[in-house]
Amino acid sequence: MGSRWKGYTLFPKGAPLRILLTGIDGSGKSTAARDLTSAVLARGGSAVMLKTPAGRRTMNGWWDALGWTPGPRLQDFAETIVRVANALLNEVRLRGFDGVVVLDRGIPCQLALREARGIRRGVFLPWLQRVLPAPDVVAHFDVPIDVALARVAARATDSETASGLAALDAGYRRLPEFADFTLIDADRPTEVIVADLLALAGTSLVQRPAGGRPTDGTRAQY
Repeated sequence: MGSRWKGYTLFPKGAPLRILLTGIDGSGKSTAARDLTSAVLARGGSAVMLKTPAGRRTMNGWWDALGWTPGPRLQDFAETIVRVANALLNEVRLRGFDGVVVLDRGIPCQLALREARGIRRGVFLPWLQRVLPAPDVVAHFDVPIDVALARVAARATDSETASGLAALDAGYRRLPEFADFTLIDADRPTEVIVADLLALAGTSLVQRPAGGRPTDGTRAQY
């Protein structure tokens, strides 16, 4: 049996409940992912937070140090390799895990970057997105560009531009799968956002069949 929380089985054995967080830089994904994981653990459930970064911040540091900026396709190629490697490594880490999986970013984030850069979706990433276990919840952090920009400036670990964040935001919204995302108002206190995420997780749990994921290949609606 899986861990129990609020009267529900957190997830059936061998079928982890996956919550994917997406959104532009500065939207608060990482903070909410940590707090959501802690909230599940505090309620007696089992949970793990996994990141699926593309290494963009590190690579930007390299380009700045070299005084050279590669073209968008080269950037995407390097980031895709890192993102895919992290996604596959996460699946290895999850083997046999019985709990809630909070995913900070994922394959849709790279597809959104491609949209922002004017690069075609291609074949490989959409295929990989289909063959990897689908998230039960995709929570997209919706936040005004100026708020996200201020948050990035406050953390002082990287830099973004208003135009870059706006392009990425538009890239997410052009994704075919964006219609299935659940929008989260991220311009609120983190504890309120986490409460919304916990409610979404509960909705997903009660809509699951006893064996785990829906057996007809569809994604639960929220």
